Amino acid sequence: MSATCVGTVATVWRYPVKSMLGEELNASQVTTRGLLGDRAHALVDHETGKVVSAKNPNKWPELFAYRAAYTTPPTEGALPPTSIALPDGRVLRSDDADIDDQLSKSLARSVTLKQAAPEKAFLEQYWPEHAGGSNEITAEAMAGDAPPGSFFDYATVHIVSTATLDSLRACYPEGRFEVRRFRPNIVVDTAGLRGFVENDWIGKILTLGESVRLHISDPCPRCVMTTLAQGDLPKDPGIFRNAIVRNTVHVPFAGRSLPSVGVYARVICPGSICRGDAVAVQ
Repeated sequence: MSATCVGTVATVWRYPVKSMLGEELNASQVTTRGLLGDRAHALVDHETGKVVSAKNPNKWPELFAYRAAYTTPPTEGALPPTSIALPDGRVLRSDDADIDDQLSKSLARSVTLKQAAPEKAFLEQYWPEHAGGSNEITAEAMAGDAPPGSFFDYATVHIVSTATLDSLRACYPEGRFEVRRFRPNIVVDTAGLRGFVENDWIGKILTLGESVRLHISDPCPRCVMTTLAQGDLPKDPGIFRNAIVRNTVHVPFAGRSLPSVGVYARVICPGSICRGDAVAVQ
């Protein structure tokens, strides 16, 4: 089957701790578990046993004020410690003896920093449209298409195109549609293409650079996280209701149509990617 070039790798992102801000990279190894070191850690709430997530901002309102980065570049089989910058300017390390106590004090809730998800891991998700109702907060199963014990919401790789970001901006010019709002792993520069182009990639193979091949499985449903403040990005509910809802498409793993941005992917052939690598679909 012939391949069609759809663009180039624009940026690469890794998030060492789930739901904290992460690192923008020039290049990365892509393993069968996604980008090397991505979502390697997460916090677990002592009270509920659930994985801590910014999808419940009422309980965890400041997660996007924490930033995680590796102390040295990770290698396969040997992830280095992670540094975690707190909102007050202090910097902790994942290998600090008192890391759980320090994070618990900072977040004002008892948490543990984990490197493996609990069995049958769940997270809490807030649904603004159901505020005040019994279904305002739901428990969502994790890692549906990712390896057991991982901290991915669903799949190991999330991709967004510049065409989609441009389409969202056109829907809501007042909003700031920067990449970090959507927390992708890979941004594809699809110069010349228009619209929500990833919708056409579902079920197809994406090739990046010389060796990396990804199977595109589903659109990526979006939630309240995209509207939250991140650094100088303001909180903006209009991001969702004025733009993201314009791309409501069928999501196979959910069995229904949902507002979506970007796509989920599974790694078929691992390798390395870097900025400027060609991206083709077949």
